[in-house]
Parts: sequence; structure tokens; C-alpha cells
Amino acid sequence: MPRDVSSPAAREQLRALAARAARPVAEGGPGVASPSAADAALEPGTRAAAVLVLFGVLDGSPSDHAADAAVSRDLDVLLLARAATLRSHPGQVALPGGRIDPGDAGPVEAALREAREETGLDTAGVEVLGELSPLPLEYSRHLVTPVLAWWRRPSPVRVVDVAESAAVFRAPVADLLSPAHRVVTVLHRDGQEWRGPGFVVHDPAGDHLVWGFTAMLLDGLFDELGWTEDWDRGRELLLP
Repeated sequence: MPRDVSSPAAREQLRALAARAARPVAEGGPGVASPSAADAALEPGTRAAAVLVLFGVLDGSPSDHAADAAVSRDLDVLLLARAATLRSHPGQVALPGGRIDPGDAGPVEAALREAREETGLDTAGVEVLGELSPLPLEYSRHLVTPVLAWWRRPSPVRVVDVAESAAVFRAPVADLLSPAHRVVTVLHRDGQEWRGPGFVVHDPAGDHLVWGFTAMLLDGLFDELGWTEDWDRGRELLLP
């Protein structure tokens, strides 16, 4: 059975960040936080969604990069690679999540439900720390609430539906923070140029590039936590 391991410094920094976001969840259980993207007035055509940003000390193959003191070599975040056949964001690395359904009590319930459906996660072992401010995903017209969580009791995860996901994996946070794994992604689309942060993730099943919305969310999160390391912002990667 997976062991219950904790990294107090990282967990408490994440908890403090959730508290600063003014959408904390009460100690002792997942619960449902205060009203947010689920019941906020959305612009016409915009849909509410939620993603689970799940950290924990889980990986049997820790990073060999020494990061911030709060970031242990085996601190991970749960990610998945979307199936290449999907119409929306095919092949991209993402956080577990999706639209908030009418039956969901709010972003927390939606994020946990989607993570369970996509990765087989046992959500009983997840401690929800709180909701962060909703972020717009303009390309697909969603308003996304990140739900920050800690993996108290690790459970196995996997691809549940190959039509939805190509891979489910835990990325060592120290690897993401390593300057050697940071790039600026450049995308040309419809005559415009889009530039954003990117992370190269080395997974036993194959390397992944984290870019787009997920990379922007993680980049901002790491900045807010004070975990970001100096890296070469002149290193660019042109996306196909």
C-alpha cells in the first residue's frame, strides 16, 4: 500500500497560498469553498470549469535537481497527456479537470470528480487546500478555477479512457523548476504570435512538453510560491 508521506514546508506554503487567494477550504475535509466560477456571472458563451492541482510526495524516481529547500526531490504534481484524437487541445499536457456540470456542488467537487474519472484517483486520500482565482482559457472559452490540493494518502493512477488520455504521470516539481527544463514556447496561429512559458518533463514512457494554459498556471503558481529559479528566457521553442 502506498505510504502516507508529507513534505511540511511545501504543504504549508501551498496552504498559505490558498488562504491568500481568499477561497480556502476548511481544515478536516474536502468540503466546498465559497462561491466562485461555478456560480459567478459568466460572459455569454463562456463555460465554467475546474482543474485539480495535486501535489504530493509520491514518486519512486525522485528528481536529481536540487531545488528550493521547500521543494524536496520527490515532491510531485499530477499531470496527464490528452489523447491526440481529441478536438480540444489534442495531445497537450494538462491538469486533471473539466467542465463544472450542473450536478456538481462547485469547482472542488467538479475537479475531484474529473480527476477520479480521468486518472482513477482515490479522492478520499486528497486534502483540498482551497480554490485559486478563476483564470480565462480564451481559446476554448472557459473560465477555469484551479483547485489546490495535497495527496495525503497516495493511490495508484492510470489512463482510464484511452479516448481521453494518452498518459497519466507524476512530474517531479524540482524537474519543472530546473533551468535546464525551462523554455519559452512560440506559437504562430492565424497571423499572430503567441509566446508563453514551457516545461520539458522527462517521463519513463516518453518526454512531454508542458505549454499553454497548464504551463502558465504552473509558472504563475511557482512564482507566487517563490520557487521559481533563474533560467534562460532566451531559449525558445517553436511549436508546430
